[in-house]
Formats: sequence, structure tokens, C-alpha cells
Amino acid sequence: MLKKISLIVAITLLFLNGTIDNAFAQMQSPGFPSNANSGSIAFVLICSALVLLMTPALAFFYGGFVRTRNVLNTLMMSFVTMAIIGVTWVLWGYSFAFAPGNAFFGGFEWLGLNDVGLQPSEYAPQIPHLAFMAYQGMFAIIAPALISGAIAERMSFTGYSVFVVLWSFFIYSPIAHMVWGVGGLLSLSGGWGALDFAGGTVVHISSGVSAFVAAMYLKPRKTFPDKLSPPHNVPFILLGAGLLWFGWFGFNAGSALEANNLAVIAFVNTNTSAAAGALTWLILEKVLRGKSTAVGAATGGVAGLVGITPAAGFVSPLAAILIGSITAFVCFYAVSLKHKIQVDDALDTFPIHGVGGTVGAILTGIFASRAVNPAGRNGLLFGNPDELLLELAAIVVTYFLAGFGTWIILKVVESTVGLRVHENAELQGMDISEHGEEAYNSEYTDKINFGRK
Repeated sequence: MLKKISLIVAITLLFLNGTIDNAFAQMQSPGFPSNANSGSIAFVLICSALVLLMTPALAFFYGGFVRTRNVLNTLMMSFVTMAIIGVTWVLWGYSFAFAPGNAFFGGFEWLGLNDVGLQPSEYAPQIPHLAFMAYQGMFAIIAPALISGAIAERMSFTGYSVFVVLWSFFIYSPIAHMVWGVGGLLSLSGGWGALDFAGGTVVHISSGVSAFVAAMYLKPRKTFPDKLSPPHNVPFILLGAGLLWFGWFGFNAGSALEANNLAVIAFVNTNTSAAAGALTWLILEKVLRGKSTAVGAATGGVAGLVGITPAAGFVSPLAAILIGSITAFVCFYAVSLKHKIQVDDALDTFPIHGVGGTVGAILTGIFASRAVNPAGRNGLLFGNPDELLLELAAIVVTYFLAGFGTWIILKVVESTVGLRVHENAELQGMDISEHGEEAYNSEYTDKINFGRK
């Protein structure tokens, strides 16, 4: 067995070594194009780091909601996506998402980053192709991490890790290609012309719908709904939400892929919509429940950020206020509806990201204006009702692919490595049962032998 593994590793390393040598040989050739702009390179690299920061931020946001005995497991479900996708995106994920292919799937041309070097690409002519690849990889990391909120406190770490590998390959890469890839079914570049500036469809709807399917498939936690506890650490939630807000500037403004005026518009729209979302949620809580909460402020801000994501580079700041406020309003009632229908989406992934992404996509089809972005399209309010229909079509396609595909992946994972932890492990806590450690060293540490004498 070890010989077979060694052989596979050796062949893979030889392939990657040849790929890297080929790519960098092209970079040094006399005819190598040099159109890159140093300011845009710096801007996109900083934005890439900001988007990566959003995954640890999400970990703290989610971690604050769960019980003490499950906080490390919840944090790890976000962190492990950084490790898994950080490798698979280089090996195959980027190629299947962005390489030349068909209307539904990218090709094999850029496997192992073959021909992906310092030369500009058709996706971003002012930065190296390698920088564009890295930036897109950060989106691929956070998308499956979002799903972990729906299955918190009951899905095995091994099952989740395998799920992330399969989901990123069979769900994320095809949807990214269809929406953003050249020649993709839904894209502005040779497709239907649906608008998604920074991932409302690609990231939020796909992960939100998949989260809902996963929550339904796994069935509720043993303590749901009668013995659920309140968030164990509200400061974690606020810290996570604040860092998400901060990182989201890289998420949206960075999607301009240049340090230009469009990036400025997306930056302003991002902050404006987030503020409107937080304010709307606080007002709703005060009017309907008598008190405005810290958790509500954090959740409303995130809802506003989700809503503006597809529209950030296509609408005005005044439209961003409406988008943030409307998205938060709808998400507020979506969370309430989730409780009524008794679906154990533990951390409200679908009501915030699935519903928020859907509302944001619809509002993009209404408020988009070519006066803001000449490379985009006008929406309903600017004389183009067809754009709203295209957004609705893109939403339907994404719901179907994400929902049906996730159900199949869950069946495969369940039949191989398993999905759900044993009932005793769930009641004991995921930190101990899955990782052999705990966050605060208070409940079980003195009962566990860690191998020390």
C-alpha cells in the first residue's frame, strides 16, 4: 500500500514540477507580455488576503453561536477548508472553474496551474494570471465553509472534509464557470448575461441552498428544538461579524480586479449596504421585540453584505441602501420562518446566505445601471426588464444544481466514510469526540489521558 502511495506522490510531483518549469519558462521568454500594473497587482493581492481573512472571521462568527463543547469543532470546519481548497484549487479546482471549456464546466488546460504564470489573462489584463487565480481561490475557500453553519454540532469532521472536496469540485467549480467563466452559460462573457459582481450566486446562493439540503439530510440535532442553548460567546459573534465586514471590502471591491473607479464604487456600496442592513435589523428587533440586540446587529450587517455582493459594481450608493435594508428585512423574517418549519439549519446559513443572496440577485436585476458600470447591463428600473428575468433564471439554475448535487454528494459521503457522529459523541460534544481537545479546558480535560505520564 505504501509503495502505491509513494508512486502516486512521485508521479504527481513530477507532473507539477514539469508544469511549473513550463509556466516559468514562458514568463522569462523575450516575448512575454508585460501589461501588468503594479498598483493593481498590490490592490488585488491585498484584497486576496482580506478575502482569506473572512474564513477565520466566519469561524469566530459561527463559533460564538454554538455551545462551549462544540466551539473548536465549529472553528475547525472553517479552518480545514483553507487547507483543503488551498491545495485542490491549485491542482484542479481553478482549471475546472476558469479554463476554456464548455457552457457548464471548465477544461483541463490549467490543471496544476499549467500555463498559469505571470502573464496577464483575459479575465484580468492588468494583473498576472497567477494573481487572479489566487484571488479566486479565496472565494472557493469560504463558499464551503459557509455550509458548516447549517450542520454544526452533528456532522463528523471526516465526513465534512470529504464533503468539502466533492462539493468544491462538483458544485462550486461548475457554477463559478457558468457565471464568471468565458463562455459560461450564465456569464456576461458569451453567456446569458446574468450579473453577479462578486459572488451572490456563485458563493452565497450555492452555499445557502446546499446548507439547507444538508440540514434536511442530516436531520436535527438531538437537542433540537427543546434543549437549545443561547450563544455561548456573543463577543465572538461581534468579532467575527466585524472582521467579515472588514474582509468584505476585498470580496467586493477586489472583484473590480484593478485599482480603479469601479473598485471605489464597490467599496462604498459594500459599507453602505452593510450599515443599512444592520440598522434595519436593529429597528425591526426594537419595534417587534422591544430590544435591539448585539447578535441582531451582527446578523443584519452580514445580511446587508450578502445582499450587495452581486450588485456591488453595478448600482449606486443610494440603491445600496435599499438593497441592504430590503435584504435584512427579508432575512429577518426568513430566520423566523425557519424556526416555524422546524428545519435545524443550526446557524441560519440558508436564511442569511441563501435567501440574502437570492434577494440580492433579484435586486441587482432591478437596480443595475450602465451609468455606474458600462460593462454591465441596465436593470428593470433603467428600461431593461429582461435583466430581471435573466437573474431569476440564474437563481433557478443555481438552486437546482446546488440542491440536487449536494443531495447526491451527501449520499456518497454517507455510504463511504459516514456523515453523522454517534449520539453519545454528539451529546458529549464534538470537540472531545472529534478532536480530543476542548476550547476552555474545563469540562473533560481531567478525564482524558493525552499520553502524558
